[in-house]
Amino acid sequence: MKAISQDTLGGPEVLHAVDLPKPVPGTTEVLVRVHAAGLNPTDWKHRSTGYLIGEPPFVLGWDVSGVVEAVGRGVAIYKPGDEVFGMLRYPVGHGAFAEYVAAPARTFAPKPAALDHVQAAGVPLAGLTAWQALVDVAKVREGDEVLVHAAAGGVGHLAVQIAKARGAYVYGTASTAKHDFLRHLGVDEVIDYRSTDFTTVCDGLDAVIDTIGGDYGPRSLTVLRPGGVLVSLVASMEVAGLRDQAVDQGVRVESMICEPDLSALKSLAALIDAGRLRVAIAAVFPLDELGRAMELGESGRTTGKIVLTVP
Repeated sequence: MKAISQDTLGGPEVLHAVDLPKPVPGTTEVLVRVHAAGLNPTDWKHRSTGYLIGEPPFVLGWDVSGVVEAVGRGVAIYKPGDEVFGMLRYPVGHGAFAEYVAAPARTFAPKPAALDHVQAAGVPLAGLTAWQALVDVAKVREGDEVLVHAAAGGVGHLAVQIAKARGAYVYGTASTAKHDFLRHLGVDEVIDYRSTDFTTVCDGLDAVIDTIGGDYGPRSLTVLRPGGVLVSLVASMEVAGLRDQAVDQGVRVESMICEPDLSALKSLAALIDAGRLRVAIAAVFPLDELGRAMELGESGRTTGKIVLTVP
Protein backbone atom coordinates (compact mmCIF):
# COMPACT_ATOMS: atom_id res chain seq x y z
CA MET A 1 0.00 0.00 0.00
CA LYS A 2 1.01 3.63 -0.39
CA ALA A 3 1.72 5.67 2.72
CA ILE A 4 3.46 8.92 3.68
CA SER A 5 6.34 8.30 6.04
CA GLN A 6 9.47 9.99 7.40
CA ASP A 7 12.91 8.74 8.32
CA THR A 8 14.06 11.74 10.34
CA LEU A 9 12.50 14.43 12.49
CA GLY A 10 12.10 17.86 10.95
CA GLY A 11 9.93 20.08 8.80
CA PRO A 12 7.44 19.09 6.10
CA GLU A 13 10.34 18.31 3.74
CA VAL A 14 11.10 15.07 5.65
CA LEU A 15 7.80 13.52 4.50
CA HIS A 16 7.91 11.16 1.54
CA ALA A 17 5.83 8.43 -0.11
CA VAL A 18 6.65 4.79 0.62
CA ASP A 19 5.26 1.37 -0.26
CA LEU A 20 4.45 -0.73 2.80
CA PRO A 21 2.85 -4.15 3.29
CA LYS A 22 -0.92 -3.99 3.46
CA PRO A 23 -1.97 -4.62 7.09
CA VAL A 24 -3.70 -7.85 8.08
CA PRO A 25 -6.42 -7.50 10.73
CA GLY A 26 -5.73 -9.49 13.87
CA THR A 27 -8.20 -10.89 16.37
CA THR A 28 -10.99 -8.34 17.08
CA GLU A 29 -9.52 -5.97 14.47
CA VAL A 30 -10.85 -4.60 11.19
CA LEU A 31 -9.00 -3.60 8.05
CA VAL A 32 -10.23 -0.22 6.80
CA ARG A 33 -9.63 1.21 3.35
CA VAL A 34 -8.90 4.85 4.17
CA HIS A 35 -10.90 7.32 2.08
CA ALA A 36 -9.91 10.42 4.06
CA ALA A 37 -7.64 11.24 7.00
CA GLY A 38 -7.90 14.27 9.26
CA LEU A 39 -4.94 16.42 10.21
CA ASN A 40 -4.36 17.68 13.76
CA PRO A 41 -1.71 19.85 15.46
CA THR A 42 -0.34 16.73 17.14
CA ASP A 43 0.69 15.46 13.69
CA TRP A 44 3.14 18.27 12.99
CA LYS A 45 4.31 18.22 16.61
CA HIS A 46 5.20 14.53 16.26
CA ARG A 47 6.75 15.10 12.83
CA SER A 48 9.18 17.65 14.20
CA THR A 49 9.90 16.30 17.71
CA GLY A 50 8.75 12.67 17.97
CA TYR A 51 6.88 13.85 21.10
CA LEU A 52 5.14 10.73 22.48
CA ILE A 53 6.14 8.10 19.91
CA GLY A 54 9.91 8.45 19.68
CA GLU A 55 12.19 8.33 16.69
CA PRO A 56 11.14 7.62 13.08
CA PRO A 57 10.60 5.95 10.72
CA PHE A 58 6.86 6.20 11.22
CA VAL A 59 3.59 6.98 9.44
CA LEU A 60 1.60 9.63 11.28
CA GLY A 61 -2.12 10.32 11.40
CA TRP A 62 -4.90 9.31 13.79
CA ASP A 63 -8.18 10.41 12.13
CA VAL A 64 -9.76 7.97 9.68
CA SER A 65 -12.91 7.73 7.61
CA GLY A 66 -13.25 4.80 5.25
CA VAL A 67 -14.78 1.44 4.41
CA VAL A 68 -14.24 -1.87 6.16
CA GLU A 69 -12.47 -4.22 3.77
CA ALA A 70 -11.93 -7.24 6.03
CA VAL A 71 -12.62 -8.27 9.61
CA GLY A 72 -10.48 -10.28 11.98
CA ARG A 73 -11.47 -13.21 14.10
CA GLY A 74 -14.17 -12.41 16.66
CA VAL A 75 -15.48 -9.20 15.04
CA ALA A 76 -19.28 -9.17 14.94
CA ILE A 77 -20.18 -5.46 14.82
CA TYR A 78 -18.87 -4.75 11.29
CA LYS A 79 -18.84 -6.44 7.93
CA PRO A 80 -16.91 -5.68 4.72
CA GLY A 81 -18.49 -2.69 3.00
CA ASP A 82 -19.49 -0.86 6.20
CA GLU A 83 -18.62 2.84 6.25
CA VAL A 84 -16.85 3.82 9.48
CA PHE A 85 -14.95 6.66 11.08
CA GLY A 86 -12.73 6.78 14.14
CA MET A 87 -9.53 7.73 15.89
CA LEU A 88 -6.64 5.28 16.00
CA ARG A 89 -5.32 4.67 19.50
CA TYR A 90 -3.40 7.74 20.65
CA PRO A 91 -0.44 7.99 20.60
CA VAL A 92 0.83 4.53 19.63
CA GLY A 93 -1.79 3.62 17.02
CA HIS A 94 -0.76 6.23 14.46
CA GLY A 95 -0.78 5.36 10.75
CA ALA A 96 -3.78 7.07 9.14
CA PHE A 97 -1.75 8.69 6.35
CA ALA A 98 -1.92 5.50 4.29
CA GLU A 99 -4.28 3.60 2.02
CA TYR A 100 -5.18 1.05 4.72
CA VAL A 101 -5.20 0.78 8.52
CA ALA A 102 -5.87 -2.17 10.80
CA ALA A 103 -7.13 -1.41 14.30
CA PRO A 104 -9.47 -2.76 16.99
CA ALA A 105 -13.04 -2.82 15.71
CA ARG A 106 -14.31 -0.64 18.53
CA THR A 107 -11.89 2.10 17.53
CA PHE A 108 -14.49 2.89 14.86
CA ALA A 109 -18.17 3.81 14.74
CA PRO A 110 -20.60 3.86 11.82
CA LYS A 111 -19.96 6.97 9.74
CA PRO A 112 -22.66 9.63 10.24
CA ALA A 113 -25.10 9.43 7.36
CA ALA A 114 -25.10 13.23 7.03
CA LEU A 115 -21.36 13.39 6.26
CA ASP A 116 -19.16 12.31 3.38
CA HIS A 117 -15.76 10.78 4.14
CA VAL A 118 -13.91 14.11 3.98
CA GLN A 119 -16.19 15.68 6.55
CA ALA A 120 -16.23 12.57 8.74
CA ALA A 121 -12.42 12.43 8.81
CA GLY A 122 -12.37 15.87 10.42
CA VAL A 123 -14.36 14.75 13.44
CA PRO A 124 -12.78 11.93 15.50
CA LEU A 125 -9.73 13.24 17.39
CA ALA A 126 -11.00 16.80 17.78
CA GLY A 127 -14.56 15.67 18.48
CA LEU A 128 -13.54 13.05 21.03
CA THR A 129 -11.23 15.53 22.74
CA ALA A 130 -14.04 18.06 23.03
CA TRP A 131 -16.60 15.46 24.14
CA GLN A 132 -14.38 13.88 26.77
CA ALA A 133 -13.29 17.28 28.12
CA LEU A 134 -16.81 18.67 28.38
CA VAL A 135 -18.91 15.60 29.14
CA ASP A 136 -16.64 13.14 30.94
CA VAL A 137 -14.32 15.52 32.80
CA ALA A 138 -16.16 18.83 33.26
CA LYS A 139 -19.61 17.18 33.28
CA VAL A 140 -21.17 20.23 31.62
CA ARG A 141 -24.94 20.39 31.90
CA GLU A 142 -27.82 22.74 31.21
CA GLY A 143 -27.30 26.23 32.59
CA ASP A 144 -23.53 25.93 33.04
CA GLU A 145 -21.26 28.71 31.79
CA VAL A 146 -18.28 27.56 29.75
CA LEU A 147 -15.30 29.32 28.17
CA VAL A 148 -13.57 27.71 25.17
CA HIS A 149 -10.19 29.12 24.17
CA ALA A 150 -9.26 29.11 20.46
CA ALA A 151 -12.93 28.53 19.82
CA ALA A 152 -12.63 28.53 16.02
CA GLY A 153 -9.94 25.85 15.95
CA GLY A 154 -10.31 22.16 15.26
CA VAL A 155 -11.19 21.19 18.84
CA GLY A 156 -12.66 24.55 19.74
CA HIS A 157 -15.37 24.81 17.08
CA LEU A 158 -16.65 21.34 17.96
CA ALA A 159 -16.42 22.04 21.70
CA VAL A 160 -18.62 25.11 21.51
CA GLN A 161 -21.30 23.17 19.64
CA ILE A 162 -21.20 20.26 22.09
CA ALA A 163 -21.45 22.67 25.02
CA LYS A 164 -24.43 24.40 23.39
CA ALA A 165 -26.09 21.06 22.70
CA ARG A 166 -25.83 20.34 26.44
CA GLY A 167 -27.54 23.63 27.29
CA ALA A 168 -24.52 25.69 28.35
CA TYR A 169 -23.93 29.42 27.97
CA VAL A 170 -20.72 29.62 25.93
CA TYR A 171 -17.92 32.18 25.74
CA GLY A 172 -15.24 31.78 23.08
CA THR A 173 -11.92 33.49 22.39
CA ALA A 174 -10.93 34.11 18.76
CA SER A 175 -9.69 36.83 16.43
CA THR A 176 -12.30 39.27 15.15
CA ALA A 177 -12.32 37.74 11.66
CA LYS A 178 -13.72 34.51 13.13
CA HIS A 179 -16.48 36.03 15.27
CA ASP A 180 -19.29 35.68 12.72
CA PHE A 181 -18.37 32.03 12.24
CA LEU A 182 -18.57 31.41 15.98
CA ARG A 183 -21.84 33.28 16.39
CA HIS A 184 -23.28 31.08 13.64
CA LEU A 185 -22.23 28.05 15.70
CA GLY A 186 -24.12 29.42 18.69
CA VAL A 187 -21.41 31.04 20.81
CA ASP A 188 -23.15 33.49 23.16
CA GLU A 189 -20.24 35.88 23.74
CA VAL A 190 -17.19 36.04 21.47
CA ILE A 191 -14.05 37.67 22.86
CA ASP A 192 -11.30 39.10 20.64
CA TYR A 193 -8.17 37.92 22.44
CA ARG A 194 -6.09 40.57 20.68
CA SER A 195 -7.98 43.53 22.10
CA THR A 196 -9.82 42.21 25.16
CA ASP A 197 -8.58 40.38 28.23
CA PHE A 198 -11.06 37.54 28.75
CA THR A 199 -10.66 37.89 32.53
CA THR A 200 -12.47 41.25 32.30
CA VAL A 201 -15.46 39.63 30.58
CA CYS A 202 -15.83 36.23 32.25
CA ASP A 203 -16.45 35.49 35.91
CA GLY A 204 -17.94 32.65 37.94
CA LEU A 205 -17.67 30.09 35.14
CA ASP A 206 -18.30 26.38 35.63
CA ALA A 207 -15.63 25.21 33.17
CA VAL A 208 -12.83 26.43 30.92
CA ILE A 209 -11.42 24.38 28.04
CA ASP A 210 -7.82 25.44 27.41
CA THR A 211 -6.25 24.42 24.10
CA ILE A 212 -3.49 27.05 24.21
CA GLY A 213 -1.46 26.80 27.42
CA GLY A 214 1.10 29.36 28.54
CA ASP A 215 -0.40 32.11 30.67
CA TYR A 216 -3.92 31.11 29.60
CA GLY A 217 -3.90 28.46 32.33
CA PRO A 218 -3.31 30.63 35.41
CA ARG A 219 -5.48 33.42 34.01
CA SER A 220 -8.32 30.97 33.38
CA LEU A 221 -8.29 29.85 37.01
CA THR A 222 -9.32 33.37 38.04
CA VAL A 223 -12.61 33.26 36.08
CA LEU A 224 -13.90 30.01 37.59
CA ARG A 225 -16.51 29.79 40.34
CA PRO A 226 -15.59 27.85 43.49
CA GLY A 227 -15.64 24.20 42.49
CA GLY A 228 -15.23 25.02 38.79
CA VAL A 229 -12.79 23.14 36.57
CA LEU A 230 -10.10 24.05 34.08
CA VAL A 231 -9.63 21.22 31.57
CA SER A 232 -6.21 21.54 29.98
CA LEU A 233 -5.46 19.93 26.63
CA VAL A 234 -1.82 21.05 26.60
CA ALA A 235 1.38 19.51 27.98
CA SER A 236 0.88 18.01 31.44
CA MET A 237 4.10 19.66 32.67
CA GLU A 238 2.35 23.02 32.41
CA VAL A 239 -0.63 21.73 34.37
CA ALA A 240 1.50 20.42 37.23
CA GLY A 241 2.41 23.97 38.20
CA LEU A 242 -1.24 25.03 38.28
CA ARG A 243 -2.55 22.46 40.73
CA ASP A 244 -1.42 24.18 43.95
CA GLN A 245 -2.75 27.50 42.69
CA ALA A 246 -6.07 25.84 41.84
CA VAL A 247 -6.40 24.32 45.32
CA ASP A 248 -5.74 27.72 46.91
CA GLN A 249 -8.54 29.22 44.78
CA GLY A 250 -11.02 26.42 45.49
CA VAL A 251 -11.10 25.17 41.90
CA ARG A 252 -9.55 22.19 40.15
CA VAL A 253 -7.36 21.51 37.13
CA GLU A 254 -7.59 18.38 35.00
CA SER A 255 -5.20 17.38 32.22
CA MET A 256 -6.38 14.88 29.61
CA ILE A 257 -5.42 13.12 26.41
CA CYS A 258 -8.32 11.76 24.41
CA GLU A 259 -8.89 8.04 23.93
CA PRO A 260 -10.73 5.93 21.36
CA ASP A 261 -14.33 5.73 22.53
CA LEU A 262 -17.07 3.96 20.57
CA SER A 263 -19.88 5.32 22.76
CA ALA A 264 -18.68 8.92 22.42
CA LEU A 265 -18.24 8.53 18.65
CA LYS A 266 -21.85 7.33 18.43
CA SER A 267 -22.96 10.34 20.50
CA LEU A 268 -21.10 12.68 18.17
CA ALA A 269 -22.64 10.97 15.15
CA ALA A 270 -26.11 11.36 16.66
CA LEU A 271 -25.58 15.11 17.13
CA ILE A 272 -24.28 15.38 13.56
CA ASP A 273 -27.21 13.50 12.04
CA ALA A 274 -29.61 15.61 14.12
CA GLY A 275 -28.08 18.78 12.66
CA ARG A 276 -26.70 19.95 16.03
CA LEU A 277 -23.00 19.49 15.27
CA ARG A 278 -21.12 20.29 12.10
CA VAL A 279 -17.46 20.14 11.22
CA ALA A 280 -15.88 23.03 9.35
CA ILE A 281 -13.41 21.94 6.70
CA ALA A 282 -10.71 24.56 6.15
CA ALA A 283 -8.92 22.82 3.27
CA VAL A 284 -8.60 19.46 1.49
CA PHE A 285 -5.37 18.04 0.04
CA PRO A 286 -4.53 14.73 -1.63
CA LEU A 287 -2.45 12.35 0.48
CA ASP A 288 0.76 13.02 -1.45
CA GLU A 289 0.52 16.72 -0.54
CA LEU A 290 0.69 16.07 3.21
CA GLY A 291 3.64 18.43 3.48
CA ARG A 292 1.66 21.34 2.04
CA ALA A 293 -1.27 20.50 4.30
CA MET A 294 0.98 20.59 7.36
CA GLU A 295 2.49 23.91 6.29
CA LEU A 296 -1.01 25.38 6.16
CA GLY A 297 -1.90 23.91 9.55
CA GLU A 298 1.25 25.23 11.16
CA SER A 299 0.50 28.72 9.85
CA GLY A 300 -2.31 29.03 12.42
CA ARG A 301 -4.54 30.76 9.89
CA THR A 302 -7.18 28.06 9.44
CA THR A 303 -10.71 27.80 10.77
CA GLY A 304 -11.81 24.23 11.41
CA LYS A 305 -10.07 21.12 10.09
CA ILE A 306 -7.66 20.18 7.30
CA VAL A 307 -8.33 16.81 5.65
CA LEU A 308 -6.41 14.56 3.26
CA THR A 309 -8.12 12.48 0.62
CA VAL A 310 -6.71 9.03 -0.14
CA PRO A 311 -7.43 8.07 -3.77
